Amino acid sequence: MVAPQDVQERVQKLRGAINKYRYDYHVLDKETISSSALDMLKHELATLEEKHPELITPDSPTQRVAGKPLPEFKKIKHTATQWSFNDVFDESEVRTFDERVRRGVGHVLVAYTCELKIDGLKVVLTYKNGLLATAATRGDGTVGEDVTMNVRTIESVPLVLTKPIDIVVEGEVWMSKKNLVKINEERRRRGEDEYANPRNVAAGTIRQLDPKIAASRKLDTFIYDIASTSGPLPATQFAELEYLRELGFKVNKEAEEVKSINGAIAFWKKWEDRKDKQDYLIDGVVLKVNERRYQEALGYTGKAPRFGIAFKFAAEQVTTILEDIAFQVGRTGVVTPVAHLSPVNVAGVMVSRATLHNEDQINRLDVRIGDTVVIQRAGDVIPEVVHVVTELRKKGAKQFKWPKKIAACGDDGAIERVPGMSAWRCVNKNSAIQIRRRWHHFVSRTAMDIDGCGPKTVDLLLDEGLVATYADLYTLTEGDVVGLPGFQELAAKNLIDGVKKARRVPLDRLLIGLSIGQVGEETARDIAAHFGTIERIETASVVDLISIYGVGQIVAESIHRWFKDPENKKTLRALLRVVTPVKVAKVAGGALTGRSFVITGTLASMSREEAESRIRARGGSAVGSVSTKTSYVVVGDSPGSKAEKARKLGVKTLSESELLKLIS
Repeated sequence: MVAPQDVQERVQKLRGAINKYRYDYHVLDKETISSSALDMLKHELATLEEKHPELITPDSPTQRVAGKPLPEFKKIKHTATQWSFNDVFDESEVRTFDERVRRGVGHVLVAYTCELKIDGLKVVLTYKNGLLATAATRGDGTVGEDVTMNVRTIESVPLVLTKPIDIVVEGEVWMSKKNLVKINEERRRRGEDEYANPRNVAAGTIRQLDPKIAASRKLDTFIYDIASTSGPLPATQFAELEYLRELGFKVNKEAEEVKSINGAIAFWKKWEDRKDKQDYLIDGVVLKVNERRYQEALGYTGKAPRFGIAFKFAAEQVTTILEDIAFQVGRTGVVTPVAHLSPVNVAGVMVSRATLHNEDQINRLDVRIGDTVVIQRAGDVIPEVVHVVTELRKKGAKQFKWPKKIAACGDDGAIERVPGMSAWRCVNKNSAIQIRRRWHHFVSRTAMDIDGCGPKTVDLLLDEGLVATYADLYTLTEGDVVGLPGFQELAAKNLIDGVKKARRVPLDRLLIGLSIGQVGEETARDIAAHFGTIERIETASVVDLISIYGVGQIVAESIHRWFKDPENKKTLRALLRVVTPVKVAKVAGGALTGRSFVITGTLASMSREEAESRIRARGGSAVGSVSTKTSYVVVGDSPGSKAEKARKLGVKTLSESELLKLIS
C-alpha cells in the first residue's frame, strides 16, 4: 500500500529537519532547538514509519544512533555496537512496550531495573587486563572519537579496576549544575558568552584537544552498562550495576529493581517530581528487563534493544501544528494573539492554545498557519510559541498579516498601537468582553478578594441585571440572589458575607481592582504606600507619580489619564460610598530594604502572595520579571523560565529555605 502524498512529504521534511538538528546537537554541540522538541520530531517520524514501513530508508534518522565523529580526533571502531534506546512519552506507550516484552518471553510477569536517564554525553570505556586503554564517544554507533586523554582527567573514571579483566563499559559524562554556575561567572568576568546548559559544556569539554581544559572543568560520570567482558556477567541488570560498583566505577545510586511495569511507572512519577532537585540533568527513566536470560531472548532491532526503553519525562518543549491564530481582548483592551494548536502534552498537561505575545513576536518568529512549531511550558507559565521549524513548512504558506480590526473590541472593531510599546489595544475601551474581564479581575483574590464570587457568579449577576457597576455589588441582599441557578440559601448567605468582608480593602488592592493600565501588584503597592489615600492619588500629577521609584513615564501617564476620565471618576465615587480603602503602611529601614525579589515555581510552606507580602513587610520589593537589577530569584518546585533567565544574567537564586531565613 502506497502512503498518501502528504505523508510522504511530511516524512521527507521530518528527516531533513532531524538530520540538521541532530548534527547541530551531537556534532557541533549547538542546541538549535531543545532536546525534548527534537525528541518529539523523531517520535513523529518513527510513528509515521511504523504505520508506513515502505517509507523506511537506510539513511532515515530512525535507523542510526547519532552523528558523525569530529574529524579532529582519531577514530575508534567500537568492539561492541553502541545501541540507542527507543523513546516513549506516556503511560500508554510504556504499557504497550511491556506487552511486547511479555509476548516475547512467553507472557510471564517481567521485572525491570529502573535507572535515571542522565542528560550528558555517552562514553565507551575499554579496559585491558584491568587498565584503562581507550575512551570513545558513541559517534555513529560503530565508530567513535578517541577522547581518552580528556576522560583520564575525570576523577570518577578509574584508571585501574579492582579486577584484572578485559571489559567494555558504557556510561554518561556530565557536569553538575553548580559547576556550570561557577564557569559562567568566570566567563561573565571575562566578557564571554555564557554556556546554556551543563550537557553542552560536558560534550564540548570532552572534545577539547587540550586535556588541561578538560581537567579544569571537573566533569563527572555514571557508568551503567557492560557491553562486553572476559569475566562473568551477572544474571540480572540490577546485579550488573552492583558489579560495576565493585569494579570501581561510579554508578548512580538511585536505580531501583521493580517487579512489574506498575512499579516502573511509579518510579517514573516519583522522579518526575524530584528531577529538578538533583545537581545533574535528568530527562527520563531507562527501563531494562531485569533478567539477562530474557534480555538475550528479546534481542535487538536494527538500532535499539527490545528489552529496554527510555521513558521520557513530560517535555517542557514539544512540537505540534499551528492550526490558526486568534485574538484575545484583555480587561484593559490589549489585544493578544493566541495560537490554536493540534492538542499536545507539554510538561504533563494537554495544551491546545499558546500565546504569541504580540505583533513583534509573530514577525520575529515568522510564524504561519500550518507551521510546525515548538511550544514551551514551564511551571505555572502560560504556554508560548518559541520556535518555528521552517524546514517542515508547506509550500505556499502565506506570511501572517496583522489585522486592522478585532470584532471583540465592539463598535467598528478598530485597534491602535499603544505608544512606546509593542502591544495593540481596542480603540473602544468598553466592549462587552473587556467589561466582563474587568469584573472578573475586580472580585479576584489579588484585587477585592470577594469570597464566593468567582467569574461564573459575576457572569450570572450581570446576565440577570442585578449589577451594572462595582458599587451595585455591595448593595445586594440574600433575597436578591436566592433562587438563581446554583444559589440556595447557604450559597446566597456565603456570597453576601463575602461582599460584606470586602467593604474594607487595602488601598493597593483597590487600585489593582480598578484595572488601571500598566498597574500591577508591585506598582499599586508602591503608589498606595507613597500617597496614602485615594484622594491624593486622584490629584497627583504625572511628575508626582514619576517621583516614585519604579514608576516610569508610560505608567505615570496611564495612571494620570485613568483618574482624569469622567466615567472612571463616576465609577470610583460610587464605589467609595460603599467601600473603605485602608492605608498601606510604608516600610522604612527593613532588613530587606533596597532588595528586589522574583518568585518562580510553587512554594511548599506558603502561597506566593504570602511570600511577597512578607518580603514587603521587611522593606523588600516583589517584582514580576527578572533583570540585571533583580537582587534574588526564589526558585520553588516546577520553576518557570525565570529561573533559567536568572542564571544567564548572573542573578543570585534562593531556595525556599533560604528565603525563609531572610524573612523570618
